[in-house]
Amino acid sequence: MKVLIVLTSHDRLGDTGEKTGFWLEEFAAPYYCLKDAGAQLTLASPDGGQPPLDPKSSEPDFQTDATRRFEGDPVARRELANTAKLADMKTEDFDAVFYPGGHGPLWDLYSDSNSIALIEGFIAAGKPVAAVCHAPAVLLKAKAASGEPLVQGKKVTGFSNSEEAAVGLTDVVPYLLEDQLTALGGIYQKTEDWNPLVTVDGLVITGQNPASSESVAEALLKVLR
Repeated sequence: MKVLIVLTSHDRLGDTGEKTGFWLEEFAAPYYCLKDAGAQLTLASPDGGQPPLDPKSSEPDFQTDATRRFEGDPVARRELANTAKLADMKTEDFDAVFYPGGHGPLWDLYSDSNSIALIEGFIAAGKPVAAVCHAPAVLLKAKAASGEPLVQGKKVTGFSNSEEAAVGLTDVVPYLLEDQLTALGGIYQKTEDWNPLVTVDGLVITGQNPASSESVAEALLKVLR
């Protein structure tokens, strides 16, 4: 069971002068869920090397058992510091792909041609694609075999408009993920802010927010099995 984990390389939060990147829990929880289940993991990012971590996700309030385990795991930290280049990844080498969120993917992975080609390749090959929180943005430009948007007619979720408002970034992000998924014909689902929600529609698995991270990985394992 080989799973590709794709992280953002984007570190700027719009024009705010603040840093962004991937959200630690959304990487650490799936990483250990998949690894403990016996999956062989490969980490990649558009630029390769160390992906930028959203500094807020390291704050004490956002720590979990998985993030603490990661902080004490030199092997995992070394893997993260040396991600492969996304352009070198091939669909045929993996059984599934997982995208952790954080605000970074809204900018780079959303329109990354290598990422879009991989996603379309995975779906065409009958392999699952999973994304959590802001990472369902990676699905927005992907097409189904019919040429229609991949999310059209599919149950999907992702960081909600109300959650974006709660973190005060509605006017900072380049677009609102809930609005975009809906505009493309996605059947957008959400639960109360900060509560876990996972949607599975065929090979497309999405989670609403950081609290959904481990559940998305568990859903991915279920599809793989």
